[in-house]
Amino acid sequence: MDIRNTFCKSERLNSKLIIDKLFAGGNSSFTVFPLRIVFMKIPIDGDTSTNLPPVSVLISVPKKKFHDAVDRNRVKRLVRESYRLNKRVLWKAMEGKDYGLAVAFICLTDTLPDYKVIHKSVMKILTRLSELL
Repeated sequence: MDIRNTFCKSERLNSKLIIDKLFAGGNSSFTVFPLRIVFMKIPIDGDTSTNLPPVSVLISVPKKKFHDAVDRNRVKRLVRESYRLNKRVLWKAMEGKDYGLAVAFICLTDTLPDYKVIHKSVMKILTRLSELL
């Protein structure tokens, strides 16, 4: 499977049902400051999984932490870019699995983080998550 450095619409987590299950509780999570990750395994049906990616991602930046939409969008953009460049680590760990993965990145900091900080955090998260699988 050839993994491209893209982050297309099909890789985004937008199912209300899955998002509610993800945040309902009882799912695994850990923190690598300034990000927290919540993830859950999703069973894949044999017929419908042909076009679905192995990992679906949601990025959340609370309005309580960043009041300005400009700042929230900047943090989301930094996390999205860092994930896009490093998703190979997680996708290689998901090869041959009979389930998919729903992942939510949640920003925890009050100050606008630098790209280097976000990039290092996302790399640690993806490597730890691939080890857990």
